[in-house]
Amino acid sequence: MDTTVTDPLIGALLGGRYRIRRRIAHGGMAVVYQAVDERLERVVAVKLIQPSHANNRAFLERFEREARTVARLNHPNIVAVYDSGEHDGLPYLVMEYVAGRTLRDVLRKRHRLPPKEALDIIEPVLAAVATAHRNGLVHRDIKPENVLIGDDGTVKVTDFGLARAVEASADDATARGQLIATVAYVAPELVTDGRSAPRSDVYSAGIMLFEMLTGQVPFTGERAVDVAHQHVEYDVPPPSRLVDGIPAVVDEVVLRATRRDPEARLADASMFRAEVRAARGGLNSVARASARVQPHSTVHTTVALPREELPRHRITLPRRRRSGLIVATVLVVLALIAAVGGWWLGAGRYTQAPGLLAMTRAEAVAEAERLGFSVEFDEGQFSETVPVDVVIDQDPEPQGRILPGGTITLTLSLGPEQYPIPELVGAPIAEATEQLRVLGLRPQITEEYSSSIPAGHVISVDPAPGTVVRPGTEVTLVISRGEPPIEVPNVVGDRIEDAEEELRELGLRIEIIEQESEEVREGRVISQSPEPHTGVGPGTVVTLTVSTGPPQVEVPDVEGMTVDEARALLESHGLRVEVYDIPTGDDRVFDQSPEGGTRVDRGSVITLWSH
Repeated sequence: MDTTVTDPLIGALLGGRYRIRRRIAHGGMAVVYQAVDERLERVVAVKLIQPSHANNRAFLERFEREARTVARLNHPNIVAVYDSGEHDGLPYLVMEYVAGRTLRDVLRKRHRLPPKEALDIIEPVLAAVATAHRNGLVHRDIKPENVLIGDDGTVKVTDFGLARAVEASADDATARGQLIATVAYVAPELVTDGRSAPRSDVYSAGIMLFEMLTGQVPFTGERAVDVAHQHVEYDVPPPSRLVDGIPAVVDEVVLRATRRDPEARLADASMFRAEVRAARGGLNSVARASARVQPHSTVHTTVALPREELPRHRITLPRRRRSGLIVATVLVVLALIAAVGGWWLGAGRYTQAPGLLAMTRAEAVAEAERLGFSVEFDEGQFSETVPVDVVIDQDPEPQGRILPGGTITLTLSLGPEQYPIPELVGAPIAEATEQLRVLGLRPQITEEYSSSIPAGHVISVDPAPGTVVRPGTEVTLVISRGEPPIEVPNVVGDRIEDAEEELRELGLRIEIIEQESEEVREGRVISQSPEPHTGVGPGTVVTLTVSTGPPQVEVPDVEGMTVDEARALLESHGLRVEVYDIPTGDDRVFDQSPEGGTRVDRGSVITLWSH
């Protein structure tokens, strides 16, 4: 079907920046589109929730909550979430666009994969899901459609948006009685009581590995309910029962991941991944052992007797009897080799991984080397409670299976998640906003003219570069609009009438603020904003602060007071006093100029007459 014609969303602009190009996929929960982020000029994927869920408030709230959680998952095998929004009442996610195919596309074309290739694909899938498990998230819908294989061979897991937080899975009453999963891969406990946990993802991933190895899922039926109950009632068979040549070590990995009893199953994706790594090593061991076994064309059997009983003539067993004995011996030896080899490949060659959690980096390395193991470090994980450079996770987990002398991958705490604001002055807007978004910061854009910074590049950043902030902090980028068309003239000290005329002739608007001043004459400009010689656009408001002259005071009425009383009161108001005394009375003021109640400039002279 030509979705460019039938889908009304094609060509629409979401969130003022995401232009929909074409539909990529659709399902019962959401539709996925390819789009272009017109602000950053990059291709993205937009996942829009189906209208049938628009009125399900619990679903929408959970989707929004988990979208925020998934956006914080930082792993190369997880499809990154860049942004979220709402279009016509429907929430959407903006995600990394992966150019390539789904694992389902691969299986449709090739039917099944060789064991080594299947393990090579499932391992990065489990690495991604393990990161989710460590962050308290269960995927709930692991299947080939949700595994993307890029054109460069990179494997990425998508569609965490419908997952549920582990701690909420037991209390989410809205989901009881509903099977939010794909029935071919659903874990038995989801069928029986609807409760999900990391072990549920392990089961689904095990079924997916089974399908990669055999070209089919273990349980099928005409009705979804029939398939679901088969997961509950029957064990998953070993893949080698359907396809010859699958090694026992691979069978064992699939069976350990798909136990019906969750408690008997691998606990999480991290443990499953460790089993896959061990199985890949087992495949190499089997290949080397097979190369050493060569068939023999003839077998000779000689019977040795005690020296005193040796006959004079050589004794030769009858050929038929000798052949039977040879066959029996070979069968016994092969059975022993198979039994010992199976034990060795499955469990015997492993030892237990030491517990390195809560150790510092140096302590963990020293302890691992003391016990004969090597150590490597992954990208680390942020923590609000564990100090920096202290081990927060390890693979294999403590007491987990590991080959003697094997490598333990350690996750060190990065401390609280916070980042220094990068130096962005002079950078293009697309590059600057992308750097901030990668750090989980929220860029806000304002624009100004600049004579030194090219248009579309950063003039300044607030908070300043180097400031350490938490994810989600708003960072203001002042972006250049290029060369200013108008330079603001200097009108400080000019008469207000002259200043207004000059600014209006340049196409600028004026706002006047009056202010008293003892230094600047009344009616002249004290200051201006923007500053002189600043570049601005037409219609920009220039604020002028204009002097109203010195500050004025109201003259007190001092008639009837003694001269000393009147002088003290007038001087307290910032006025100067001049007295004319007529020595005929009791030295009281009988007249003043200006009169009481008159407003005069501070510092004015008040003349008093006394007698």
